[in-house]
Amino acid sequence: MAIQIDSVVPDIEVAVIDRDADIQRIQTAALFTGRKVVLFAVSGAFTPTCSERHLPGYVKHYSDFKNQGIDVYCLAVNDPFVMKAWAASQHVPAGLKLLADGNAAFTKALGWEMDGAAYGMGVRSRRAALYADDSVVKQLYVEHPGELRVTTAEAILNAAPWSALQNYKI
Repeated sequence: MAIQIDSVVPDIEVAVIDRDADIQRIQTAALFTGRKVVLFAVSGAFTPTCSERHLPGYVKHYSDFKNQGIDVYCLAVNDPFVMKAWAASQHVPAGLKLLADGNAAFTKALGWEMDGAAYGMGVRSRRAALYADDSVVKQLYVEHPGELRVTTAEAILNAAPWSALQNYKI
């Protein structure tokens, strides 16, 4: 069953990439507990839309989130080495964490998996985003196949539930 508003983010081990730091295996509970977090999921590192539009928006607006006390994580069903290379190629700032979900365990626990076999990609994540406060989902967005509208950095900032950004317009 897919994650829903007021659900607790599943506690699954993922590999975390944070710019120049070593790859770390961390339970997601440690990433979400006691924090305000925007998690957005992409269908894959180095894929065209994800590399040209989705991740770059979060890179561009990362300071807008951080200035409001919001952590930002990007999830993809890729191995951590691919995610580390993608982070470097995209000039991901320190602090914007990439979560490598190589076996799609976290993606499946969220209910965001999709079958990309027709494209030679196997199981991947749908484009999705959530805002969680202390591990509890407060906002949730899942894109229709082939679209990128409701999970962009700009869309999430414009829909921000945290008070200082409720009327934020990019």
